[in-house]
Amino acid sequence: MATIDATPTAARSQPGPRTQEIIETFSRYVVPNYRRFDVCLVRGEGSRVWDADGTCYLDLFPGWGCNLLGHCPAPVVQAVQEQVAKLIHVPNSWYIEPQGEWARLLSERSFGGQAFFCNSGTEANEAAIKLVRLRSDGKRHKIITFQGGFHGRTMGSVSATAQPKYHEGLGPLVAGFQFAAYGDLEAVERLIDDQTGGILVEPILGEGGVVPAPEGFLQGLRRLADERDLLLVFDEVQCGCGRTGKWFGHQHFGVTPDVMTLAKSLCAGIAGGGLLAKPELAKHLRPGMHASTFGGNPIAAAAGIAAIGMIETEQLLGQVDRSAALFRSRLEELRQRCDVVREVRVLGMMIGIELSIDGAAVVQACLDRQLLVNCTQGRVIRLLPAMNVTPAEIEEGCDKLADAILEVAGR
Repeated sequence: MATIDATPTAARSQPGPRTQEIIETFSRYVVPNYRRFDVCLVRGEGSRVWDADGTCYLDLFPGWGCNLLGHCPAPVVQAVQEQVAKLIHVPNSWYIEPQGEWARLLSERSFGGQAFFCNSGTEANEAAIKLVRLRSDGKRHKIITFQGGFHGRTMGSVSATAQPKYHEGLGPLVAGFQFAAYGDLEAVERLIDDQTGGILVEPILGEGGVVPAPEGFLQGLRRLADERDLLLVFDEVQCGCGRTGKWFGHQHFGVTPDVMTLAKSLCAGIAGGGLLAKPELAKHLRPGMHASTFGGNPIAAAAGIAAIGMIETEQLLGQVDRSAALFRSRLEELRQRCDVVREVRVLGMMIGIELSIDGAAVVQACLDRQLLVNCTQGRVIRLLPAMNVTPAEIEEGCDKLADAILEVAGR
């Protein structure tokens, strides 16, 4: 799970009695490992959410990127309701039709791989790490990852994450990960030795600030992997499943991975993760070497199938391109008239606005305006809007974001 760097400060207003009661329950019974705003969300529809006191918010960072189809999309809700009345869970020692159908749909829209299902992105990346090592029976255990990348919170995935702030107090980490600068092919080539088994990379950095791979970088990694017999693993937990206007982020670059990991929006808000691997590689995840109790369960599978169906029926991939163009136009206009906006990066519904001022203060100023956004890397405002966000909502969100940035900048 990606983290929010923006620390909540004073609440937008004093929370109402119901919200305060819920906050007090959390304070007493819930581990305080998240920074939370003094808002209790109780209902969502599309790109809008409502809190316990009746306030409505425009959500341009729905579900930390999980709600790619907005809150409670009708086809997914219906599919889950129907499935939960028939079969909630059975172990993976049995066949269930929805899981196989879900795997087929993903395979046909990607590179023909076979699927392993789990519950989250970090679990999907753990499976990929195991696959790299199992392919050589552990003889080639090293994996190269990249500065600014983020791969999850379990020990293997956090060890693969080349950001020291996530390692504090957790040592010793899992051995075998080597870090290179994102975009630096020469550094990658220097790190490869006889014990290197794979390369793990995000085609578009998410938590790292919404940074698309530099021109030629992914193509260069593919070349190195082919020349040195390495597995090229793309972490598409954030950029996959249609978010960029193509089914998968790597399709923008014309590069096919050997293995791809997915989660977040895979099930349109229901917990679900997955790995796709070329069939000749998938066999290395043999029985007894990896598993997931709830992975690919009937509810997640029903949600995943419905999400794909909704995207195609409503032609949302094309809508992403139009929405991205509107976001880019509005945000570039802001950059031209406000010098604290250093750069605007837009690839589909992945949007990063790099600032020269404190991003946490901007997040709070947006909350004051009933707009939900995220800050990552201290100064990058990150938006991961729903694919079906409307033009009117984009205009409203950009207006409020501009007002918040100008306020914090003292303009």
